[in-house]
Amino acid sequence: MSLNSTPSADRVHIAFFGRRNAGKSSLVNAVTGQDLAVVSPVSGTTTDPVFKAMELLPLGPVMIIDTPGYDDEGELGEKRVEKTKQILRKTDIAVVVTDAKTGIGPTERELIALFEERGAPFITVYTKSDLYGAGGETAVSSVTGDGIEDLKNRLAALGGKAAEPFPIVSDLLAPGDVAALVIPIDKAAPKGRLILPQQQTIREILDAGCSALCVRDTEFADAMNKVTPSIVICDSQVFAKVDELTPEDVRMTSFSVLMARHKGILETATRGVLALDTLKDGDRVLISEGCTHHRQCDDIGSVKLPRLIRKYTGVEPAFEFTSGGEYPDDVSGYSLVIHCGGCMLNGREMAWRMKNTDEQNVPFTNYGVAIAYMNGILKRAISVFPDLKETAEKMK
Repeated sequence: MSLNSTPSADRVHIAFFGRRNAGKSSLVNAVTGQDLAVVSPVSGTTTDPVFKAMELLPLGPVMIIDTPGYDDEGELGEKRVEKTKQILRKTDIAVVVTDAKTGIGPTERELIALFEERGAPFITVYTKSDLYGAGGETAVSSVTGDGIEDLKNRLAALGGKAAEPFPIVSDLLAPGDVAALVIPIDKAAPKGRLILPQQQTIREILDAGCSALCVRDTEFADAMNKVTPSIVICDSQVFAKVDELTPEDVRMTSFSVLMARHKGILETATRGVLALDTLKDGDRVLISEGCTHHRQCDDIGSVKLPRLIRKYTGVEPAFEFTSGGEYPDDVSGYSLVIHCGGCMLNGREMAWRMKNTDEQNVPFTNYGVAIAYMNGILKRAISVFPDLKETAEKMK
């Protein structure tokens, strides 16, 4: 996967925050070297977050985000501030922007408190140094370029803190191993390509010096007669079928379970899935997707998963759905949250969604874990991870 095609979720997210007219957009343009954001002396010019994927050396692939003024006012201003708060959830490195004349005020202190609460590293930058002189440790001028290179270096130095907590599959393989990837090609499969978790898994298998055998579920039985893989990884929707065809002495798991570990939520998801056994009629269940795709007639999140839950529990919960950047701050009214694999969300946002839900004492799990559990094969699916073998042994 080239740097130009690095997925958004794998990029370090660097977001610029501050008051209206503090020089955020000009600074973003100076850092990116492009006229990315609209610049104007009119207060409140930036009305929606602006995203730019780029390479910031020596850090590598990043996502630069310009945000509306955090001090915006009025009914529309409140909505803009709410969008800015959503950006906070995914921010790996925050840049607090204030001009050298105004300095640090209540707005900046509120932002800094939020970054500290979320454990996000941040840099305070004083803009317009060409007009007002150096106002602090990091003073820059978007007009003359003074201080911009130093700012980039400081951002790069903080970038290592944004690493994902776990690999996808490479630590489960030895050089020369064969991994069988079972990939259904059906109505929901994107035309002419594979979904992101499948692409990422294949690349990591190759980087580990191993072979990736990719096969549809319809040809999996024939493939198993020819090759004995070290591990079988399948799509969640064919979990039960693949389990029947995979010998007990061959490790087996799913892309979604791997992604849950990759994003650091597997342990919580394994605990949270037990809430399925206590659901009652009318209990609210939130099913959340990190991306915004066109839903097919038999969509896994909105159709297949609710159908499987009704069959497994024998009750009729009240299902609700969110997608993309929409995830409620208040989830206290739900009996269970089931999230997708999160391949389109960076690690920090997935961690926030899990932590926010867990702190409200609401069980949190994901698609793959839930599907494996309801098919009676979660124990097998998590047994592939050495640190979860003890948890697996306690499962039914």
